Amino acid sequence: QVQLVESGGGLVQAGASLRLSCAASGRTFSSYGMGWFRQAPGREREFVAAINWSGRATNYADSVKGRFTVSRDNTKNTVFLQMNSLKPEDTAIYYCAATTQYTGTTPEQGLFGYWGQGTQVTVSS
Repeated sequence: QVQLVESGGGLVQAGASLRLSCAASGRTFSSYGMGWFRQAPGREREFVAAINWSGRATNYADSVKGRFTVSRDNTKNTVFLQMNSLKPEDTAIYYCAATTQYTGTTPEQGLFGYWGQGTQVTVSS
């Protein structure tokens, strides 16, 4: 099993940057594909980005391509989401999640068996 704890959220102005972190427990972190999802008020949770176990394969939602970068440090059991040029529409609770079934394509949420508690990101205009 793996436990996930997100951090790094906050309130920023449009155009600013934030770096989210997701710390994982357990010795098998490097065997998991990791994903970032977000849920805005009144909306369904949606995919943001994913990274495979080695960090060599990534996927992004079209809405964040070119602005967000997902990375991981397996020596620190941590996955990151660097968010640049933030927009008000990026406002949401951001969740990280872990799966053993990431194939390198845009993953379905149902593949992720482990989820963090989320961190709030608010972007003001």
